Amino acid sequence: MITTCGSALRSLVGALPARHAEPVLMYVEGAAGTGKSHLLQELADLPGTPDPARRWWRCGTDGGCLDEPPAPQKPEKPGEPEKPEEPEKANEHRPEENGHRPGPTLWLVDDVHRAGEDELRRLRRMLEGLGPGSAAVVTYRPEELAVPGLPLGGPPIAYPAGLTVLRNRLAPWDEERVRRAAAGALDESSCTAEAVARLYERTAGVPRVVVDLLAMVREQWPAFTGTAAEVDAAGVPARLAELVLSRTHALAPEDRPVVWAAAVLDGPAGRDELIAVSGLGAAAGGRALLRALESAALTELDEGRYGFAVPLAASAVRATVPGPVRQDLHRRTANALSRRQPVAWAAVADHHRAAGDGHRWLRAVERAAEAAEASGRHEQAITLLERTLALPGLPPQARARLAPLLARNAVTGLRSDQTVEVLAQIVQDAALPQAVRGELRLDLGLMLCNQMGRFAEGWRVLEIAAAELHEVRSPLAVRAMAALVSPNWPGVSLDVHRGWLIRAEAAAEESGDDAMRTAVLANHVGLAMSWADPEVWDLLERLRVKSADPACARQAARGLCNAADSAVWLGFHGRVGDLLAEGRELSVRTGAPYTEHSAMATRLLQEWWTGRWLGLDKRCEDFVAATADMPFIASDAYVVRGLLAVAQGNWGEARSWLSQQGTFATEKLPVPLGAAAAGAVIRLTLARQDVDDAAERARAAWKVVADKGVWPWAAELAPWAVEALAHAGDGATARTMVRNFSQGLGPGDAPAARAALVWSRAVLTETEALAQERRDGLLEAARLYEEAAAAYGELPRPYSQALTTEGAARCVLAADTGDTADGTEVAAAADAADTADTAASPARKTAKAGRTGKATGSASPDRKTGGEAVPDEAATTAALAELESCARRFTDLGAVWDAARARALLRTRQPARKGRPPGRPSHADQLSPREEEVAQLAVAGLTNREIAATLHLSPRTVEQHIAGAMRKTGALSRRDLAHRLGGAP
Repeated sequence: MITTCGSALRSLVGALPARHAEPVLMYVEGAAGTGKSHLLQELADLPGTPDPARRWWRCGTDGGCLDEPPAPQKPEKPGEPEKPEEPEKANEHRPEENGHRPGPTLWLVDDVHRAGEDELRRLRRMLEGLGPGSAAVVTYRPEELAVPGLPLGGPPIAYPAGLTVLRNRLAPWDEERVRRAAAGALDESSCTAEAVARLYERTAGVPRVVVDLLAMVREQWPAFTGTAAEVDAAGVPARLAELVLSRTHALAPEDRPVVWAAAVLDGPAGRDELIAVSGLGAAAGGRALLRALESAALTELDEGRYGFAVPLAASAVRATVPGPVRQDLHRRTANALSRRQPVAWAAVADHHRAAGDGHRWLRAVERAAEAAEASGRHEQAITLLERTLALPGLPPQARARLAPLLARNAVTGLRSDQTVEVLAQIVQDAALPQAVRGELRLDLGLMLCNQMGRFAEGWRVLEIAAAELHEVRSPLAVRAMAALVSPNWPGVSLDVHRGWLIRAEAAAEESGDDAMRTAVLANHVGLAMSWADPEVWDLLERLRVKSADPACARQAARGLCNAADSAVWLGFHGRVGDLLAEGRELSVRTGAPYTEHSAMATRLLQEWWTGRWLGLDKRCEDFVAATADMPFIASDAYVVRGLLAVAQGNWGEARSWLSQQGTFATEKLPVPLGAAAAGAVIRLTLARQDVDDAAERARAAWKVVADKGVWPWAAELAPWAVEALAHAGDGATARTMVRNFSQGLGPGDAPAARAALVWSRAVLTETEALAQERRDGLLEAARLYEEAAAAYGELPRPYSQALTTEGAARCVLAADTGDTADGTEVAAAADAADTADTAASPARKTAKAGRTGKATGSASPDRKTGGEAVPDEAATTAALAELESCARRFTDLGAVWDAARARALLRTRQPARKGRPPGRPSHADQLSPREEEVAQLAVAGLTNREIAATLHLSPRTVEQHIAGAMRKTGALSRRDLAHRLGGAP
């Protein structure tokens, strides 16, 4: 039976005999450190087991047989307090000749491999004489037995006929058990999957080694952060080092090289390979291997494969090998590994370098990087090449060969900051051939733009690369030109990109390179989709042509994924799924993780707009964590997470996410993403009633879009920018924005932008109507909001649809009241309604709602007051129904703030419920609906003033509601209130 320590304990307890049952003998074998002594200690202390007398026998000690257990072993769980030590008490009386005292006895025999001949004879007599109800558990290390397979030596023991003999072999921990041990020893932040995997790999799950290594890792300085490199740097635990070195030293000097060879190979190796690396020759090497196995210095890890039982032991042995001998071992190891298939070129390179063979080292590094690139392991290639190129004194020829490899992998894979710095240094080397320098500059420019967000710098580098490569590497010059066609970057106008497209297409045809033609086509599609060219879908079909050339397929994958991203921004959500599926499939097949990750980011945007919000916050956060080394690629996830936080009312969080948690400024993001983030920030600033700041932000963000000239990208900015400027009294600029937006769209096929244009007109019309106290203007605004809502429903974009429907309802209700009371009067009226729980002063409330909210509804004017059209009762009733529907839709989406605002507007017009006793309903022990609503917004992070603006209450009333919620829940602070309510929404 093969078990862990825990399952072995259960097996032993189950095997213990009843008081008068036949005796049981259980052998427990396990390599050093697997927990045999710990198992015996647990068995001795276990309550609820049969209660024979416990007798300890620690083999190889002077006392031999003990009445009481020795000092407790160190617990397996790191950090668990040890039991106080108890002095060992040798039995004053020898066991009786038959081996035990009368009556049932449980013998706990530890480390039988240490027993001498005399002690083994006494043990055999004891076991042969076990009586009814008695049991013995005998532990040993199988690798250290004097006679392999015979724990008690030869000849075979004369077991009594009634004795049950069992054997149990302790197995090392699996990776999950190692993870639990690490979780108990390390901080949560440092107990990473990477660290656990490395701990398991290096310790082979041997419990004692795991615990000792965790103790060393925990004491590291600087503090352990959870990387595999830090686990490796911790060193070898003293217990393990002493064990393996003592076993190695026990060998004759002429046999030790085979152990040294295993240490340098550092992994399972065949007999012939070990002997070849040791340099001993066939006969001597064979004998040395046998002796190493007999002494347990080495073990057979798999059939015909030998090495150390604990991989970490190899480091301890290597450190003791004399330097010249170690170099020879590394040279022979490099030669041996070169004969394996497939060749692990990275390991070969390390051994050549350790052997001092610089030329072979660099050639092996190059082959390792090429092999990693071919199999899509770009990060592995990048790490190896970065480390190599950063070394001083590298020959120029080697630098010229390795640097383009690094650049190519970094552009296709996921870069690190170090790659950019390494390449930036290398391109300054005047000794590099012009073609190599131009290629490096091209890849550096792509990384700066696509992966670092340093657009202006990257643009300059790409322009230089295009000129530098034109004469010497025309296909790469085409690639540089194609990159300059991509329109997402801020600071360069659409016309400039169109100019580069003309040059790139001509150069691609001249080059005759299919991959470069595909690259230009991919960026042509991206450019055409950005400004909503109606012909783009025909152009896209050319990109879908299947090609067996991996380079063409990689460019097509990039183009398809970028087209999916553009389709999301334009509002063609029905086309996104197919484009992403095709692009991702090609990305995976051709080994392009950067493109694959960009497709994943597009998926997050698609889920935001199409209302698939369940778990979206977690998906965004996971994506940000997974791309921590390359934060710019996570920009979409940051913005989506920020948009969610705005809708949920988590405004403090929203600011952090929308600003990319300080990694990138909004104006440095790709233009469409920056516009969306700016729109959300403006909306948030308006909600906080900082109108002047909102207007300034609107002007700055609008300038970025206007300078670019890609007007469909204004869709997520325009309604909020227009509202900010209109409320700030700059109606002229707001009207100019709407006019430029309309003219800029032209005949383009951009459904999301066209819906946003109607929304912007609705905002402008509503604001002007309120300022001029014109009911017919409010009804026109309601009609425009309804038109926008219908357009968003067709896309579909349910959140935008709900916001614009809410706007229509708000305008209808405002037109119905015809009131333009100031905020103080409205808040007082709302407070009165809150106190009486009735519809107090609906006219005043609805007018105020028209200034401050965002809602949903419908209008059908068919009566006039004083020459102005006003909605009839049916239209008002329909608006209220739409508003109630909006509140439900917001709630279903998870838009807590929007739902609260819509319900607050509803309360201003809903009549008192019939049949209810007069006065405020009793909520003595439970939160009232209003208290709960206010409390939820408070724990989300809104200030009293912000809650008051959202719910049309006075700050004083909000303060009273929060005080009531804290009193009823027993909360001591707003933070504590969040816990009492079960967390922030």
